[in-house]
Amino acid sequence: MEDEPLEEWAARREERRPKPGERHAVPLGEQPQGAHVDPDAPRCIQEWDGHQWAPAGVAEDRAAAADETSEKDAASRAGPTASVRQATSDAGTVSTDSAVASP
Repeated sequence: MEDEPLEEWAARREERRPKPGERHAVPLGEQPQGAHVDPDAPRCIQEWDGHQWAPAGVAEDRAAAADETSEKDAASRAGPTASVRQATSDAGTVSTDSAVASP
């Protein structure tokens, strides 16, 4: 196994990190959970200050939180994404193929 030069690793790491001012929403509640679990629950809006996610406000629900955040920024940093294709046959069954897109 070859070692990766530090400069290349640091550049890849920096691409994946959030940019200062980027926001995301976290469901408020007793236990951490996915954003889809309770769409009517309030959300804490957090903003990346370059070192940590700091509270920036509260949104009424998932839809209001989506208006305050930009999920496309986080998705663009994630790298190759999986796309799902559904094909329906003549019998009416649905099959799902998962494929990873190359960059």
